[in-house]
This record gives sequence, structure tokens and C-alpha cells, in this order.
Amino acid sequence: MRNRRMVLFGIFRGAAAIFLALAVGAIFIFLSSKEPWKALQYLLIGPFITTGGSGIAFNTQNFYQILAAMIPTIFTGLAVCVMFAANEFNLAGEGCVLVGGFVGGLIGVYLNMNSGFHAVIAVLVAAIVTGLIMLIPSLLKVKLGASEMVTSLMLNFVMLYVVLHFLNFNFADRTKGATMTKAFQETAKIPPLVPGNSKLSWGFVVALVAVVIVSFFMYRTRWGYSIRMIGINKSFSLYSGMKVGSMIVLSQVIGGVLSGMGGSIEVLGRYNNYLWRDLPGYGWVGITVAILAKNNPLGVPFAAFFLAYLNKGCSLMSTHSDVPSEMIDIIQAAIFLFFAAEQFLAGTRQKLVIKTTHEELEQLEKARLAEGGSNNA
Repeated sequence: MRNRRMVLFGIFRGAAAIFLALAVGAIFIFLSSKEPWKALQYLLIGPFITTGGSGIAFNTQNFYQILAAMIPTIFTGLAVCVMFAANEFNLAGEGCVLVGGFVGGLIGVYLNMNSGFHAVIAVLVAAIVTGLIMLIPSLLKVKLGASEMVTSLMLNFVMLYVVLHFLNFNFADRTKGATMTKAFQETAKIPPLVPGNSKLSWGFVVALVAVVIVSFFMYRTRWGYSIRMIGINKSFSLYSGMKVGSMIVLSQVIGGVLSGMGGSIEVLGRYNNYLWRDLPGYGWVGITVAILAKNNPLGVPFAAFFLAYLNKGCSLMSTHSDVPSEMIDIIQAAIFLFFAAEQFLAGTRQKLVIKTTHEELEQLEKARLAEGGSNNA
């Protein structure tokens, strides 16, 4: 009973946080817009519903675009889930997405393969490279006690400028009007899942498979158990004989592998050239996704869908009304604030715990009395 009520309370708390975040966004819209109702229409129902002279219709193309936008954030959300489960606040997933896309793009340009494994090899190489990069903050944490938050945050910009250096001076296609690599070979491109220009590729299926694998790893293997126990109580895990240092390194390496896969799949499934010249932002969104999912890998696709839906709604709102698309940043910040606030609905949770405890004690007392009556008989 206790576990079921706590799960329901967690769902209620998450829904309340999202509702309040949307309410905060609505307040800003009413304060800044001359047509707030039109803006809210495009924000809340515009991504799915199209209105016009022909009536109301479901917008399939927008739906596919939302699913396509979920691909990189599913991977970064999973990466953050694994690292946060070990209580490791590693923020280098953002840079790993960039490096993964760059390495995967280079493999797509310069590796000549006629088989269907070209894209697979590009993604795997990118994942290995970013996994090795994550050894830097993890080993600094384990061996020197350096804060993984600080080292990983700085590492993002190291990765950014290293990529920009090689892109500008070694791999740029000088025949183009902007800085980008040469075109990917056709064998390296991840094929689309549906026809049209939605950019929904088979990477979406790979992302869902990754959700299942990570969930199984975290809840059905001893390594996942160790990672979660270290996150709950590192001292207890150490005295229990767990290899705490190794598990900390493993969690961050897995986070790097997943982030790199997300970056390479996004680049090879959406673009014809590698053209990122700044941090793409998927790593930061992945943190919000993991918070919304409460570090549960199975909740990551739903959280990613919600944020992709909001992002599409904000884009439509900025196009058809006078509200800028940056409204999504305000909503995400409000969501993060309410989820991170430990005292948000803490009183309700305490009352629920007390009520459940009283009911369990009453049931135990009734069972004891019934057992005593049967013994006397």
C-alpha cells in the first residue's frame, strides 16, 4: 500500500509541477502579448491540431517532427539518469553530443563502405570516443576527489573548441558558403522511418531500444544495482564491499556512450553535412528530461515527448503570434524549479505517510488480535 501511494503521489507531484510551470508561462504570455489566447492556442494544441477553412484536423507532420526531436534528448536523458543514479552530477553530456556528432560525421564522410553497416560503425565509433572522454572527469573524481560537476562543465568547452579547431582547419569543405564538412556518403546516412521532411529516422527505434536496455541494466543487473546503491548511500556501499570507484567511473562512461550515440544518430539522421558550430543544447535538455522522469529510464521517452511537444508549440507560437520562442526556456526553468524544490508538496507527502502508517498499524493490530483469538479457541 505504501509503495503504491508513494508512486501515485510522485505522479501527482509531477503533474502539479508541470501545471504550475505552464501557469507561470501563461502569466508571462498574458503580460507580454497583445493576443495571448491565440498564443496559448498554438502553444498547447497547435503541435497536434490544425485549424483552418477546412475545419479541425490532426497534423501528422508535426507529430512526426516531435518524435524526431525526441531522438537526441532520449539518449541524453538516459545518460543523465545513469549518472544521477550514482549521485554523479556530470554535465559533460552536452559536449559529448557535439563530439559524437562530429566523429560520426567524419566516419560518414571519409570511411568508404558499401555495406549497410556504415552508419552502425559511425555511431559505435562515436560512442566509444565519447565514452573514453568521460574517463577524464570520472577518474579525476575517483583518484583526486575533484568535483565532477566543475570538471565536466569545463570539459564541455574544451570539447567545443577542439571540434571547432579541427572543423575549421582540417575538415571544412571550402566550396561551401558556411563552415561544414563534406557531404556524408549515402551509406552512412540513417534512413527515414516515414516519408516526408519530418526528419524522423530509424534512430527513433534505436532510442526506444536503448530505453529498454538501460532500464534492464539499471534494475536487473548487479552493476545497475551497485550504481543505484552508491547513489543512495556511498559509505554503506563501500562497507558492503562494492567497488565504488569502479562503479562511479562506469556510470559516467555509460553516460558518455549514450550521449555520443545520441549526437551521431542525430547528425547522420537529420543532416547531409556536419555543421554544428556551437553546443547543440541537447545535453542540458537531457537534464530536464531525467528530472521529469525521476531518474527512471522508462519515463524518459514520455518526458522527452512532453518537452519536444512544448518546444514545437513555442516554435509555432513565435511564428503565428507576438510571443518569442524563448518562452520554452521560462517553462523549463519553472519545471526544474518545482521539481527540484524538496519542500514542494512536502506537507502533503508527510500527511500521506502518517495516514499510511496508521492504517498499516491498525491492520497489524487486527491481525494480532485475530491470531490471539484463534489460539485461545
